[in-house]
Amino acid sequence: MRILSGIRPTGRVHIGHFVGVFENWLKLQENNDTFFFVADWHALTTNFEDTSTLKEYTKELMKTFMAVGLNKSTLFVQSAIKEHAELMLLLSMVTPVSWLERVPTYKEMKQQIADRDLSNSGFLMYPVLQAADILIYKADGVPVGEDQVYHVELTREIARRFNYIFKREVFPEPKELLSKVPKMLGTDGRKMSKSYGNTIPLITTENEMSKMILPMITDPARKRKTDPGNPEICPVWDYHKAFGTTDNPEETQWVMEGCTQAKIGCIDCKKLLLKHMVERLSPIWERYDKITDDDVNETLEEGNAKASSIAKQTMEEARNAIGLMY
Repeated sequence: MRILSGIRPTGRVHIGHFVGVFENWLKLQENNDTFFFVADWHALTTNFEDTSTLKEYTKELMKTFMAVGLNKSTLFVQSAIKEHAELMLLLSMVTPVSWLERVPTYKEMKQQIADRDLSNSGFLMYPVLQAADILIYKADGVPVGEDQVYHVELTREIARRFNYIFKREVFPEPKELLSKVPKMLGTDGRKMSKSYGNTIPLITTENEMSKMILPMITDPARKRKTDPGNPEICPVWDYHKAFGTTDNPEETQWVMEGCTQAKIGCIDCKKLLLKHMVERLSPIWERYDKITDDDVNETLEEGNAKASSIAKQTMEEARNAIGLMY
């Protein structure tokens, strides 16, 4: 299958990306033709007022792609492939506004991100740009979380409508590739999101990570060490599932009994989690520190060229279907 997905460079990559995105991408690249990109144009939909760090975050994200081990995939930057924007323009001509206004994440973000101006048309149109990102490479599958399934459904609707109106099967209908991953809430107990400022950076140090893990919100019933709790409703338990504690029966029992019977404090539980996280992530930190700007530029040059070649061919088909002169 040809697989495509991307991440916005709106801040430092966080632990949620590693567990919910990168680990899945690493599996997919083994037996598929995988394309992963830095979605810098998408970053403008909610961060257009301050782009001072956009280049820095773009390079940092590409460097992270490389550090986690996506060396078998085509890695590129969205804005390097101008055909994304051209296809978005053409797709916008056949996409009803009502389709965009009913997108669940559009409504959610408008409610949750109250400190930014989201009245720009680019924010309303970002699902069309997402559709263009996918369709320009004729991707068969798109790895997404549950909150993004609707976007792939919308992409199928747009592809179907384009093919019907212009009477050519230019675009295939992609499928969402939904992987089961532990729920990773942010440090404040809400969904982990750079937009909410509650993330734990993937690229950090053991000392910095401990400063974020140890104060994390836990089961609200455990106000004191002597209060029994329930790991199943504690955000930290989901981290234990993601980073290997539950693979060890003795550690699992220690956490479950310690919490439910108030034998251990939340700090004790978090220290065990921190140990597992450092074991898993320190090799990535070491690789990240060794990657140079030249390494990043070389990877981008190769990835951008491959992506551009495919995108140009798809756009030629789309223009011919519509009947454009150029």
